[in-house]
Amino acid sequence: MPKMKTHKGAKKRFSVTGTGKVRRLKAYKSHILTKKSAKRKRNLRRPAIVKPNGDALRIKRLIQA
Repeated sequence: MPKMKTHKGAKKRFSVTGTGKVRRLKAYKSHILTKKSAKRKRNLRRPAIVKPNGDALRIKRLIQA
């Protein structure tokens, strides 16, 4: 069986931390920002962690080379 290829779309969207958690960026930060409060936009800047009981394992499989 050939080697698994990295999923390029997932590689651009997710990264793995040093402790093995999957980091993702938050949505709703690209356009129509005038009606969103400064606090909301500031909180959208920070990355979030994908829940380990959710899709984290599936994402890890996609992004490992």
